[in-house]
Amino acid sequence: MVNIVVELSKYLIIILMGIYTFSCFSVFAKESEEEKKWVLLRQNILMFLIHFIAYFVIYLKVHEKKIVVFYFVQVLFFMLVIILYRVLYPKVSRLIVNNMCMLLSIGLIMIARLEFSMAIKQFVFAVAGTCVGLVVPILIRKIKGVQNWTMLYAGIGIVSLLLVAVFARYSGGAKLGFAIPGIGITIQPSEFVKILFVFYVASSLSKDTGFKNIAITTAIAAGHVLVLVLSTDLGAALIFFVVYLVMLYVATRNPFYALAGIGAGGLASVVGYHLFAHIKIRVAAWRDPFSAYDSGGYQVAQSLFAIGTGGWFGMGLYQGLPDSIPVAESDFIFSAISEELGLIFALCLILVCVSCYVMFLNIAMALRNQFYKLIALGLGTCYIFQVFLTIGGVTKFIPSTGVTLPLVSYGGSSILSVMIMFGIIQGLYIVREDEEENIEKRRERQLRRSGYSKKKNQKRPQRREKTTFEEIPKQRIR
Repeated sequence: MVNIVVELSKYLIIILMGIYTFSCFSVFAKESEEEKKWVLLRQNILMFLIHFIAYFVIYLKVHEKKIVVFYFVQVLFFMLVIILYRVLYPKVSRLIVNNMCMLLSIGLIMIARLEFSMAIKQFVFAVAGTCVGLVVPILIRKIKGVQNWTMLYAGIGIVSLLLVAVFARYSGGAKLGFAIPGIGITIQPSEFVKILFVFYVASSLSKDTGFKNIAITTAIAAGHVLVLVLSTDLGAALIFFVVYLVMLYVATRNPFYALAGIGAGGLASVVGYHLFAHIKIRVAAWRDPFSAYDSGGYQVAQSLFAIGTGGWFGMGLYQGLPDSIPVAESDFIFSAISEELGLIFALCLILVCVSCYVMFLNIAMALRNQFYKLIALGLGTCYIFQVFLTIGGVTKFIPSTGVTLPLVSYGGSSILSVMIMFGIIQGLYIVREDEEENIEKRRERQLRRSGYSKKKNQKRPQRREKTTFEEIPKQRIR
């Protein structure tokens, strides 16, 4: 009986996820606010249904009361997040809030299935990230002068990365962060420095796009990337590089800078391949993971096995073998999701991430302040490129870089940094709404000053009809 419930549940979850994903894009086509509200409310209902079905299956498989308690705590948490954002920030983007909750819930479902103790830690970090994320929009809206802290952003960022490069220990072939003794938690500074890096580049390029300033900004940005390369944190280095290149091109609209950056990046990749054995192993595993099975290709090979085994509809929760994938709860969680929930569900997950990026771009294009515009663009690029690196690595589309899937993979630093990013984006969305309100108020004031009120506009045609040609010169004299 349990196996029948599991088998039926996977199809139901796929259908609900498909409807949710469709809503992520259909909401853009809705013109009235009332229609948008109904679509967004339907998303909330769909998310809670998927969440309930998944944890019901998990409970049927493990028969432990802690699963039930954990489920209800999560339901309360997600309800509070949705309500608090609506109450505290009426102008907030509800689509971003819904997608954030959906991605968090999917991650918690999969991590609870893999390792319950990790799911508890992940939930604690999600709560902490939400608390920070709820405060960030206020800071973005109230604090003035953040555009002038250019060198402060760069200084804190480079010093943090240097501390990791000098004092951190190697983990998985790279220096990533510092472990806090006694609680088993590792802080990864590069996750937070990404945000400071975006602020630095936005601050610098919004002030001046002359050649001299671009040369200085590029040198400091290259310093960030170089320190990460020395730490062999190649995934983060690649994210920093691409984010800078995109922001530089948008700020200057000069294709020469983009082409020069791509050329320099290609040359650096070749040099890095010959200098670091770590890169050679990953490239060999990418080219043919099965021939390099015992020397670095094991992870990618197991990932491909899992994705292929799951097929379009998946094996169902607890019906697959995601435990055989190394670090399935973090770097390779997309493979675990594909195996048990299917490729259709996994593709919908990608589209939900894409809808977040579309919203980020929408906010960036609507903002009039160049500094805020570049921040929205930079954070959006950082988010979607990390999604690309994660999924591209586990599917053998590109060499594995060891980065996590934002809001889905296990990782405290990753969860906190991404939720801060989402908080900043929400703050920029509110700033955009404030700008539109101010423009409307200015227009109304101008109309009042010039005497063109709505009532006068309605009466004016009648006056023109009564005026004769003989009266026109007299009126002009007066």
